[in-house]
Amino acid sequence: MVVHELSPVDARRIAVRAQLLDSSRPVELLDVVRRLTLLQIDPIAAIAPSADLVAWSRLGSSYAPADLSAALENRTLLELRAMIRPSEDLALYRAEMAEWLGPGQLLPWQEFRRDWVRANDACRLDILDRLGSSGPLPSRDLPDTCKVPWKSTGWTNNRNVTQLLEFMVLRGEVAIAGRSGRDRLWDLATRVYPDEPVVPAEEAVRIRDQRRLRALGIARARGPECPVEPMDVSEAGEPAVVAGVKGTWRVDPTLLSQPFSGRAALLSPFDRLIHDRKRTLELFGFDYQLEMYKPAAKRRWGYFALPILYADQLVGKLDATADRKAGVLRIDAIHQDIPFTKTMTAAIDREIKDLSHWLELDLTPPR
Repeated sequence: MVVHELSPVDARRIAVRAQLLDSSRPVELLDVVRRLTLLQIDPIAAIAPSADLVAWSRLGSSYAPADLSAALENRTLLELRAMIRPSEDLALYRAEMAEWLGPGQLLPWQEFRRDWVRANDACRLDILDRLGSSGPLPSRDLPDTCKVPWKSTGWTNNRNVTQLLEFMVLRGEVAIAGRSGRDRLWDLATRVYPDEPVVPAEEAVRIRDQRRLRALGIARARGPECPVEPMDVSEAGEPAVVAGVKGTWRVDPTLLSQPFSGRAALLSPFDRLIHDRKRTLELFGFDYQLEMYKPAAKRRWGYFALPILYADQLVGKLDATADRKAGVLRIDAIHQDIPFTKTMTAAIDREIKDLSHWLELDLTPPR
């Protein structure tokens, strides 16, 4: 097979187009989620929830968060492990759920989880019975009859019901049926997931790899293990090399040699264009970290700085906060990784104004 030889500009443009961030904006939320394969849920909303920011970055101010809520309510979109996915994609996970920990020899951590669930089987059956008769329900309304508490050095320590629910999601027994405020509402998976034929496990993995590559445009065949959504794509697509970057890549051939017209965009810190920080540095030369967990004095760019895309380059970070009590979008700083031209400045300023308009907040410029 031919190995495609790409310039860094080629690679960046493929990635930007794949993520629907070029000048040809989509118009429908469902089309966006199907193309991206997911919207990541995160409770931090210094400006807006990440899922809404990602949708706004593609759709612009025509997007309303109520659109996402409606799609979740009518189950056109579904929540699975903190990711919002098209409902039809659940068929690609059901075979994996049926196997849960997978075939073959289990690792010690897998054996620990299996044994813990077995030890608390009575509680698992209690939860299924309660949901079957009264669901959907928040976790606080489900009985904690666990005989063996969940032990962790983190926040999940002794949170027996919520931990058991997470494993029951992986087993395909329960699902998130909706939300009441920030509370997840749980129900039997058979009442939430669409009744569609289950895709065999190996085929499902292959299809997911293909869809992930189409969403990313260009990615590594192998990468570090990620617990929910991988960043690598196995043998999907075709091999490629990028001038000046070590190693080989996989590229979606349908995105090669297409015309490119870029625009300015403000990105969520969880946006898939920049989520793989190593790929972001290799292809875009863009150094970025989410700094909300750092002490304020050690932050370079801000608590929830938004990466700034202009055409096929990541050119800076926007340090901003939505102060809803004061009714303002406060711009604390605009960090320029490369000097902005007048054209760039005008385009980025328009995008910042559009963000404040979408948030229905007055714009407070940096001092």
